[in-house]
Amino acid sequence: MKRLGILLSGRGSNFEAIADAVARGEIAAEIAVVIASRPEARGLETARQRGFNAVSIPSKGLDREVYDRMLLEELHRQKVDLVLLAGFMRLLSASFIRHFPNRILNIHPSLLPAFPGLDAQHQALEHGVKITGCTVHFVDEQLDAGPIVVQAAVPVLDHDTVESLSARILQEEHRIYPEAIRTVLGGHYMIAGRRVIFN
Repeated sequence: MKRLGILLSGRGSNFEAIADAVARGEIAAEIAVVIASRPEARGLETARQRGFNAVSIPSKGLDREVYDRMLLEELHRQKVDLVLLAGFMRLLSASFIRHFPNRILNIHPSLLPAFPGLDAQHQALEHGVKITGCTVHFVDEQLDAGPIVVQAAVPVLDHDTVESLSARILQEEHRIYPEAIRTVLGGHYMIAGRRVIFN
């Protein structure tokens, strides 16, 4: 059975959605380890309460390459097959990404390539777009730029705030992230350039 490594920095709601899908048998894999970059991350406590192997590897003050080596050691020790970023607020180094080629997924709260980076929901409101959403993509060496696995559209309403828009996007994130993981684990796809093509 494939082993998942989940990296988070905050509340971990996408981690919970993934864990629920695993528990329901919708994802044929096991969660090998949950790693938090912040010891106070709520997701870490949730993972412990749910009985998962939960590890705190604080990143504060550490050089990116040094920190990523610590992450890699833990992921390799746990024999992780697929790395899932679930609100992990750090950029991964190129050397880390090369250890898991096309085996790192991230979820981003916009329809990439629109609004990469931080505060995507705020960016969407500032630009006055009528539709935004969320994207699950493979992680490559560019920010929020890897091949796209699945996306979901969310309408932007005239009275939306960052909070109300974020909440509706998050609902879709919880739906599509498990779907994308299932697709990737199933292996019925190929990557051609920037495109993920399903067989």
